[in-house]
Amino acid sequence: MENSQFDLKGYLNKNRDLVEAALERYLPFKEGIYKDILEAMRYSLFAGGKRLRPILCLAATEAVGGSKEIALPVACALEMIHTYSLIHDDLPAMDNDDLRRGKPTNHKVFGEAMAILAGDGLLTEAFALLSHPDLTQNIPAERVVQVINLIAQAAGYKGMVGGQVMDLNYTGKEIDLKSLETMHRHKTGALIVASVKSGAIVGGGKAEEIDALGEYAVQIGLAFQIVDDILDVEGDVAEMGKRPGSDAEQNKATYPRLLGLSQAKERAKECIKKAIKALEPFERKALPLKAIAEYIGKRRK
Repeated sequence: MENSQFDLKGYLNKNRDLVEAALERYLPFKEGIYKDILEAMRYSLFAGGKRLRPILCLAATEAVGGSKEIALPVACALEMIHTYSLIHDDLPAMDNDDLRRGKPTNHKVFGEAMAILAGDGLLTEAFALLSHPDLTQNIPAERVVQVINLIAQAAGYKGMVGGQVMDLNYTGKEIDLKSLETMHRHKTGALIVASVKSGAIVGGGKAEEIDALGEYAVQIGLAFQIVDDILDVEGDVAEMGKRPGSDAEQNKATYPRLLGLSQAKERAKECIKKAIKALEPFERKALPLKAIAEYIGKRRK
């Protein structure tokens, strides 16, 4: 699967613009009784993220021969859920971060109470989007239900919420590699897996295609978190848009802390190799996913 001619930057920019325009349609700013909450929700939703999860969703849809336009509501719902999790992660009761994507975090601008409500609003609106009859009319009903169930589990206690609980419980404590991996499969990996698999489902993918893309997603999800841990050690605030070193300050369980930087980097490379291998059955249709995997392994922010 050759990708030397693949323009990843162009692909990411084009699809990010597609997602941005759709998010603007799905969550427009309105004056009136919802003004304050919409302002807080949109502040974080439009704070300049990479839109990695929705783009993965769209790329997976393409890999199985589906239409990106049909998958857009699902892609945008995933970004809303991801943004909600970031707002809540940044709260003083959690990671207590002041910066996110180079801007003050939501609670620093709107206060803690409004930040909690903004996160709640985004999470709930995501499921309103996923179940909207007009937006999902071109997807078979059983696939819509399958996607809603998949994403709900990824966002809940069997996914992100459970991973965050493990993160809190292990802060300042010893952890073994298996537990660390389990934590990250839930905290970071679950929504990435849901992004890829949901794209394949709405794109009309066969069971074996969805499974192969799921394996790809498991591996890039782990790689993403390992690289995130590494960047917290040796990243640059100007590139990252947030302050590095917070993991060490809070004594969090991370791959560099457990394995050392060198071994952590090797583990990330192994995950990327496994991810790319899982894409072999798709040949050229998976070039974007292959390029994204390579990008995750080399990213600096």
